[in-house]
Amino acid sequence: MPLKKRITYYYDEEVGNYNYGYTHPMKPFRMRMAHSLVAAYGLDKKMNVIRPPRASAREMTRFHSDDYIEFLTRLTPELAELELERSDMYLSGGDCPPFDGVFEFSSISAGGSIAGAKRINHGESDIVINWAGGLHHAKKSAASGFCYVNDIVLAILELLRYHQRVMYLDIDVHHGDGVEEAFYTTDRVMTVSFHKHGDFFPGSGHVTDDGVSKGKGYAVNVPLRDGIDDQCYKDLFEPVMRMVMERFRPGAVVMQCGTDSLSGDRIGCFNLSMKGHAACVEFMKSFGVPLFCLGGGGYTIRNVARTWAYETAVLLDQELDPVLPYNDYYDFYGPEFRLDVPASNMDNANTKEYLEKIFRHIAEQLRGIPHAPSVMMQEVPKDWPEASDDEMDDEDMDEEPERKTSERQRDARIVPVTELYESDTDEFANTGLNSYRHTGTSTRPARSAAK
Repeated sequence: MPLKKRITYYYDEEVGNYNYGYTHPMKPFRMRMAHSLVAAYGLDKKMNVIRPPRASAREMTRFHSDDYIEFLTRLTPELAELELERSDMYLSGGDCPPFDGVFEFSSISAGGSIAGAKRINHGESDIVINWAGGLHHAKKSAASGFCYVNDIVLAILELLRYHQRVMYLDIDVHHGDGVEEAFYTTDRVMTVSFHKHGDFFPGSGHVTDDGVSKGKGYAVNVPLRDGIDDQCYKDLFEPVMRMVMERFRPGAVVMQCGTDSLSGDRIGCFNLSMKGHAACVEFMKSFGVPLFCLGGGGYTIRNVARTWAYETAVLLDQELDPVLPYNDYYDFYGPEFRLDVPASNMDNANTKEYLEKIFRHIAEQLRGIPHAPSVMMQEVPKDWPEASDDEMDDEDMDEEPERKTSERQRDARIVPVTELYESDTDEFANTGLNSYRHTGTSTRPARSAAK
């Protein structure tokens, strides 16, 4: 039966194998938990599920510097000790540890985001999901805020090859500084970030930070205070995003769905429920513009898994039973075993007057940019060459000429999956890290939030 919308979901089970460290709040295992829920609800049978290709170092250098990526390809805990000067230059202290497999982990995240952008470019998908992506803090020549390779920037660069304008939306509790910085001087990408501002990492994202040069007005920052709830968030989010979509008219939307903005997150300080968070995804879907949903932050992993599974259902227009089905990680969801992340009774520091002031400022900023900025039309270039992939395919087929498809081609085929692939060819504490809450960066010092 044909899908109402062509929806593609990227997942590689190996992403859950990597470990930042047992006391580190970032747990890649959460993607495996989220996928287990997706499969338990049968959502994988209602969309195209693909194991993403791994991004190569060459693909990463479309944004990142050659020296930095070369360092990442070799990075191990032992190398970091031997090359302390380069480690200090490229890594962000305890936030970005040199764990085993850091390059491979980054290649899974970036590979899914690049491949997803290509599917949108080629008209193969209306909606793409890559919960392993969304690593929005990584800079051109340095890791930052648990992020090593900025898969979002790589995806947007790919989308810009086919689309005149791309809009980036970030609902993580932290400012999307790495993505904003990458496109701060262009009018072809509008970045919109709803985030906690003040004494909080990364310290950027003041409401007056709105771009420079041709990009003046195309960075939209919505600085929020502790405890914002569903209703206040919705009352600001929907009118702001409606204005952005009407004014900018993007050809594609990339949405970072970080779940550290949920109530009860280990690091976050907002008070959104699962349904309040998902309402943002549903609202953006309603515009009918190609939509690429990515993961991001989220450090209470049972709530991360619940929310991304629920948002997958929202994108599929599926209703889910609030009682969780049995899955491989069922015990993590006790004692309630329900598909829900409720808000708490924490105080909301976002007054009506404060939110109205923020809205007025953003509305004035958006009125100052022209409708649908002009971009010279040009012939779309051929896709980036992937000679290394072709070489691997040729070698595979030379070994057994009777095979009509290579291993890589079979990996890329569209199949429904469960937590462990159904194909018989596939095998398968409170932290002391406080720097994720510190203020400012070496190039962009922290500023006070709007009063």
